Amino acid sequence: MASPSASPVAFSVRRSQPQLIVPAVPTPHEQKQLSDIDDQQGLRFQIPFLIFYRNHPSLKGKDPLSIIREALGRALVFYYPFAGRLIEGPNRKLVVDCTGEGILFIEADADVTMDQLGDTIQPPCPYTDEFLYDAPGSSSILGCPLLLIQVIIIIE
Repeated sequence: MASPSASPVAFSVRRSQPQLIVPAVPTPHEQKQLSDIDDQQGLRFQIPFLIFYRNHPSLKGKDPLSIIREALGRALVFYYPFAGRLIEGPNRKLVVDCTGEGILFIEADADVTMDQLGDTIQPPCPYTDEFLYDAPGSSSILGCPLLLIQVIIIIE
């Protein structure tokens, strides 16, 4: 008998409209220059990645999406530059404009189980295109949210 990872699994992912998660309380509006190391032309790209977590028994009866949204808002208070936008200053120097506009958050669910996916979720995951969503207006470096977090609830 073949293992669950031996053949492709067909499934669909349903997503909500992207929403902005802003810091839970007002944060400083300032500008922070990126270091010369972080400002290299060759590093001006986004890095997509997938992380899979199994549902924890302590979350039974709780809405993990609400917990994550609230936690992100609270974390952005202390890491407020992430809620800003990159802009270019003189000589194309990248600057984080700490505007407090927020990060993108997408809720989704998939009609597949972790057991069905099996070992296929190990890199390189063949389902990256199904799981990751390129939200319109978020793929640039300048003027876009610095983080896009998508949480997909998978059937257990």
